[in-house]
Amino acid sequence: MYIEQLYTNCLAEAAYYIESDGEVAIIDPIRETEPYTELAKKRNATIKYIFETHFHADFVSGHIDLANKVGAPIIYGPKAKTNYKTYTAADGEEFKVGKLTLKVLHTPGHTPESSCFLLLDENEKEHAVFTGDTLFVGDVGRPDLLDGLMSSEELASMLYDSLNKKIKILPDSVMVYPAHGPGSACGKNIGKETFSTIGEQKKFNYALKDQTREEFIAQVTDGILPPPSYFFEDARINKEGYSPIEQVMRENSKPLTLAEFTQQITKGAIVIDTRKADDFEKGFIPGSINIGLNGQFAVWVGTLIDIKKSIVLVADVGTEVETILRLARVGYENVVGYLHGGVNSWKGKLETVHSISAEQMKKELTKNTSVLDVRKPGEWSVSHLKEASFVPLSDFPKNLKALDKSKPYVVHCGGGYRSMTAISIMKKEGFTNLTNVYGGFGAMVSAGCEFVTEELVT
Repeated sequence: MYIEQLYTNCLAEAAYYIESDGEVAIIDPIRETEPYTELAKKRNATIKYIFETHFHADFVSGHIDLANKVGAPIIYGPKAKTNYKTYTAADGEEFKVGKLTLKVLHTPGHTPESSCFLLLDENEKEHAVFTGDTLFVGDVGRPDLLDGLMSSEELASMLYDSLNKKIKILPDSVMVYPAHGPGSACGKNIGKETFSTIGEQKKFNYALKDQTREEFIAQVTDGILPPPSYFFEDARINKEGYSPIEQVMRENSKPLTLAEFTQQITKGAIVIDTRKADDFEKGFIPGSINIGLNGQFAVWVGTLIDIKKSIVLVADVGTEVETILRLARVGYENVVGYLHGGVNSWKGKLETVHSISAEQMKKELTKNTSVLDVRKPGEWSVSHLKEASFVPLSDFPKNLKALDKSKPYVVHCGGGYRSMTAISIMKKEGFTNLTNVYGGFGAMVSAGCEFVTEELVT
C-alpha cells in the first residue's frame, strides 16, 4: 500500500494518490494532470479510477482531462449529475485497487452529492478515510454553497447526520485525509495540519463533539463569511465540463507588445501584477492590482477579481506560464495575454507605494494616524491595534465606500502580502495618500505597538 498526499499550497488543496499492486486511484485531482500521470509512470503503475468527493467550488478539478488521458472512469457518489460521462456509485459500493478496497460513504451536507471514500487495507481493516470537504482538521465544510437551492440550515442538518452516522462511528485509529488545509474558504477555521485521525478529531473538532442537531446547526452556520463569487462558477464548470487544459494554456499564453497591452486596458481589461510586494511598490503600471504569485495567488484572484472580466498580466519574466496555469486552476481563462518583457517594457510613468517599518509605525501611532487593518475577521478578533479600523480585504472594493479618498491612511495586514494588494486596489479606486507597513501586524507587535487582545475586548 502506498498513499501520497499531493498538496497545492496556492489552493490549500490536497489530492491523493493511492496505489496497490500496480493499480492506482486518484482522489480530487487539480487541473493539470502531470503530477498524477508522472507519479504513476515513475512507480510503474496504472491509474484505474478517478474519484471525486463532490463538485468542487474553489477550483476546477482535473478529473475530465485525466480520465481522457489514462482511460480511467470518473466516480462520484450518489446524487451527482454531470454533462459528461461519469459513474455514479451507490452508498456503500466498493472498488478494488490492487489488494485495497475503497468504499463509498455518502455524506451529504457540504453539498448533496458529497461523499467520503473509506480505504480498507489488505486485511479489510479500516485504514483511512478521504473526507473531501465533509470533514477538515478542526472544522467541517461550509453548508452554504448551493446558491439558494437549499438553505444553510437544511444542509447543516444533513451534515449532522453524515458525521454522526458515517464518520464518528469509524475507529479512532483511522487516518483522516481532507481535501483542504488552512487558508481555504471552504471552511470557517481549518486547522494548520493537512491530515489527522478520527480519534484526534473527536477530541478537538467542535463539529464532532456530542451535541444536539440544533446546537450543531447553530455552530456550523454561525460566522460564515460570504463565499467568493467565483465559487458558483467553478462548481458549474465542474458539473458541466471544460476545455482541455492544453487548449486553455495555448489560448491564454500570449505575449503582448506594449501597444497591444495598452489597447486591452483601453477595452477594459484588468491588469494583475503578480510580482512580490517589495518589487511592486518600487514601480507599477497605474491601475494595476498586485496579487503576488508568492502567496495564495489563485485564492485572492478568485476573491477579488470578476471571473468574467478580461485579464492582462504583468509578471516577472519566466513566470508567465505558471501564472496562467494557476489562474486556470480556479477557472480564470479570460487571460488576453501578458506584457512581453514585464514592467520594464512600460514606457509611461510608474506609480510607487510608500512603505514604513514597524518601528516607524510606532511613532506614527502617536500622531492619531488613521490605520486600516485588512486581515480576516478571525485575525482581527484575536488581536488588533488599538487605533485600527477593520476593513477586510475580502470585501474590497465595497468596504472602501465609507472612506475619504483624500485622507491619509496607513494600511497593514498580517505580514505585508495582503496590504500591498489592498493598497493597489485603493489606488485604482482613487485613494491618493497611502502608506504600507513592512512585516504587517506581526512586525508591529514585535516592535511594541499597543494592541488589543480578545480577552481585553471581552
